[in-house]
Amino acid sequence: MSGFRRQLPSMTSLVVFEAAARQLSFTRAAAELGITQAAVSRQVQALEQNLGFQLFRRLHRSIELTERGQILSKSMSEALGTITRTVQSLTAETSPGELVISASVAFSHFWLLPKISDFRRLHPEIRLKVISQDANVNLLREDVDIAIRYGEGNWGDGRAIMLFNDDIFPVCSPDYLAANGSPDCVADLIRHSLIVSDSPDPSWIGWDRWLNAFGHGAAPRNVALSCSFYTDAIHAAMRGEGIALGWNRLVHDLLQQNRLVRVSAESLRTREAYFVVLRNGHPIKPQVEAFLRWIRAERAQPGIAAPETAAALSEA
Repeated sequence: MSGFRRQLPSMTSLVVFEAAARQLSFTRAAAELGITQAAVSRQVQALEQNLGFQLFRRLHRSIELTERGQILSKSMSEALGTITRTVQSLTAETSPGELVISASVAFSHFWLLPKISDFRRLHPEIRLKVISQDANVNLLREDVDIAIRYGEGNWGDGRAIMLFNDDIFPVCSPDYLAANGSPDCVADLIRHSLIVSDSPDPSWIGWDRWLNAFGHGAAPRNVALSCSFYTDAIHAAMRGEGIALGWNRLVHDLLQQNRLVRVSAESLRTREAYFVVLRNGHPIKPQVEAFLRWIRAERAQPGIAAPETAAALSEA
């Protein structure tokens, strides 16, 4: 049998293709790989020329995989996942105390990192690595022990353990409230300066869904500031720029510190929840077991309870 080098295209182009196929974006693949978007495009084009067929359809502002591209993408993800797991098993003894956790930027910033010192005091022997990014990592391919995700809990790359739901209500700074007064109702709330944030996750609840739950989805509103990240929206609210939606589990400490105040009795209970997700097909390491014990104890800690007058809803 002839060597793999004669049967396969460039491994570099195959790895670049796998990233572009998984991200469905040359730009995001370039950021992940640490190269330019033009370099990704050149590698994909070279691979397509070598294979003799297209792997992507180039649309106006996006790309999508062709049928052959989908087949190759699936094969590459499985192959790289197998290699990753093999390398991890062979090198496990060199880093037995490391625990790699992935979470969204907002969850890491507002919930995990403020509490993680307690875990480190309990387990000083465990080296922690926290990966903060809003796109879900692929647990079958990435070197991640635990992912903390928000959603319905049905991810194909891991086993999900529910942590908690959340309650969402408007928040602002004490200075903004003193200068502008407290809204009397939702109809009054939408006349205030609202801060919105984008999210690639369709299950994430923004102002549109929150207002719609209280019958004001179509009402005009005063959007004073739009942010790309939820963390920026909350920091803008703390600086007095307007009113943002506070996710109770994320802004709990800020409310306790009076850096934010709640401005409405209305509260929306999420249908989705936060989950710990463990990799499929892997034994649970002692570090993972220790983290699970700790986070289960943390989830039992009460959050800011909604007042009895709140219209707390569960989305259908």
